[in-house]
Amino acid sequence: MLEIFWNSHDPTRRPWSQQYKSALFYHNDEQKTLATQTKEQLAASKKSKFFSRKVFTEIVPATTFYLAENYHQKYLLQNSPRIWGDILEIYRENPMGWINSTAAARLNGYVGGYATVAQLEDEIESLGLSLPAQEYLHKIVQRFER
Repeated sequence: MLEIFWNSHDPTRRPWSQQYKSALFYHNDEQKTLATQTKEQLAASKKSKFFSRKVFTEIVPATTFYLAENYHQKYLLQNSPRIWGDILEIYRENPMGWINSTAAARLNGYVGGYATVAQLEDEIESLGLSLPAQEYLHKIVQRFER
C-alpha cells in the first residue's frame, strides 16, 4: 500500500504552499515507523527514480481531517467525461454521494493508471458503469499497461 502512495506523487517536489504539501499521516507508532522506513528506503534505493534526492513528503500524526474542496475530489475521475457522466447519473438523487463512494475511488485509480486490466476485469461489473463507459475504461487501463 505504501508503494502506491510513494509512486502516486513526486515526493521530492518542494511544496509551494502548506495547503498543497505532500504528507503521509499516521495513527500509531507502527504506522509511523513503517512510513519513516519506507521514506528512507525511497531515497536510499539505487533502483528508485528518487535516489539521492531530498524527500519533502512529511510524515505527521493524523489529527482532525478536513475534506478537500469538491473540485479536488476524485480529480482524475472528474476529468474523464465519459465515466464522470455515469457517476453523475448514478448519484443523481444524492449528488455528493460520489465523494464517499468506494466505486468512485476505485474508478479514480483506474483512470489514473493505478491498476491492471486483470484487476479491472475482476471488478468492472460491480462498479455500476454503463457498457460504453466500461469499454472506455478498458481502453484507458490498457493504454497504461503498454
